Amino acid sequence: MYTMDGRVRYSEIDHNGTITLPGIINYFQDCSNFQSEDIGRGTEWLKAKKKAWILSYWQVIIKRYPKLGERIVVSTFASGLKGAFGDRNFVLKDEEGRQIACAYSLWVFMDVEKGRPVRPEKEDIEPYGQEEPLDMPYEGRKIVLPEMMEDRPPFPVRKYHIDTNEHVNNCQYVQMAMEMIPKNRQVQQLRVDYKKSAVLGDVIYPKVAEEPERTVIELCDEDGGVYAVLELKSLTSSI
Repeated sequence: MYTMDGRVRYSEIDHNGTITLPGIINYFQDCSNFQSEDIGRGTEWLKAKKKAWILSYWQVIIKRYPKLGERIVVSTFASGLKGAFGDRNFVLKDEEGRQIACAYSLWVFMDVEKGRPVRPEKEDIEPYGQEEPLDMPYEGRKIVLPEMMEDRPPFPVRKYHIDTNEHVNNCQYVQMAMEMIPKNRQVQQLRVDYKKSAVLGDVIYPKVAEEPERTVIELCDEDGGVYAVLELKSLTSSI
């Protein structure tokens, strides 16, 4: 297990004075990136091999949102591997060691030159080790779409959306979705099924459906091809 300490910054909070959902995801993402860098399997290593770990699916559960100045501890570990696909768990705890958020993620190892999944070599995965999956309520990857979805105004992919893989960063899709949910809805569970990568110059066409216990958002291209499907469940829902 790889662990890092943090403290909720003013730049990470919303109008309630607590960290945002994208803020939590960024801590998870940073934690896994720091682990890769510290064991010598970071961005430069992968770039030289023309490989990349691409996020395919998120399930994030939040018990509570830590407030400004609160000290937190973030942990991550690899929890499974099958072919080109790797499982990874995340845990966010408060200063007293109480779990306040957790996540499951599914990653695919890609040959970026050929644009297809490949099985990682021993040297790509052995330094990470592997632990038992986190005890959490797992949901299947498939997000059931409502029958009716409302079209929202399209918007372009901006430079600040792009990461080192020249794709829209995983968390940016979540940030896009957060713009489309009611202001006072606090999300307890997020699921994201990533379908294909958006790049600079693409235009995002959102589709949104509001239900009593969840908001479902499709982020699509002009022809209806899906970049990502997101499901955000509120605090009143049962998970």
